[in-house]
Amino acid sequence: MVVKLKRAYEEPSTEDGIRILVDRLWPRGVTKEELRIDHWLKEIAPSNELRKWFNHEEDKFDEFKTKYKKELKQAQLKELLQLITESKKDVTLIYGAKNVEYNHAIVLKEMLEESKIE
Repeated sequence: MVVKLKRAYEEPSTEDGIRILVDRLWPRGVTKEELRIDHWLKEIAPSNELRKWFNHEEDKFDEFKTKYKKELKQAQLKELLQLITESKKDVTLIYGAKNVEYNHAIVLKEMLEESKIE
């Protein structure tokens, strides 16, 4: 299985496999039909306080990763891991952030790779 990342504003494709929205907020201006997600894990996203503090600023990313990993509850990560292993398909984590290099979905993907899920 492969875990991929995709912005919510990109066109869904058959190669996406299972599509999991990992944002606390629904992406602006996108309908359910357009997004075509299979699961929405709101609680796995960073808290509003952490998200606002980080503000997708590159120089805060390392500290954000540390804080987000601390904040993330094992039960939430376990739920994501379970969805992935049960699907037996590739998985695409969907996120709304404009910044494709510095966002929480990247941290989630790294954590999944450390768990040997790919």
